[in-house]
Amino acid sequence: TGAHVCRWLGSGTGNLGGIMALQYSVAVRNAQLDAFETAVGASAVLKIRTGAQPATCATADSGTVLATLSLPSDWMAAASSGSKALSGTWQDASADATGTAAHFRLYATDGTTCHAQGTVTATGGGGDMTLDNTSITSGQSVTITSFTLTAGNA
Repeated sequence: TGAHVCRWLGSGTGNLGGIMALQYSVAVRNAQLDAFETAVGASAVLKIRTGAQPATCATADSGTVLATLSLPSDWMAAASSGSKALSGTWQDASADATGTAAHFRLYATDGTTCHAQGTVTATGGGGDMTLDNTSITSGQSVTITSFTLTAGNA
């Protein structure tokens, strides 16, 4: 739960940019994952939202922002064995609004440049990211319990 296969690294179909059946070493997969964190930046912003996620990160935001989290400066652990998990505490001490969490968007420090998005479920629900509770009330604490990126093409 809370795992997300990086489609930009290969989705298990073996097709990356038209190249069929490529396989990468663990070292290459780890480097790709670590480059993701570098590209997003050291002070990433995570927003938990209601409703369906937009078609792409380039599409305008959708849904109501329920929680805004300023992630720790080293917000992902170093990649290992082709995966990379959250690091530190990902928490908003006081939710912005009331609603049901359904998707997230991960932004650069500016809070407007989207670099990743995905589904949100409660722990054990199988979403790309899991929360302690998807039924959020304004002012409550919101904690991310799991988020792992896994590079494809193993």
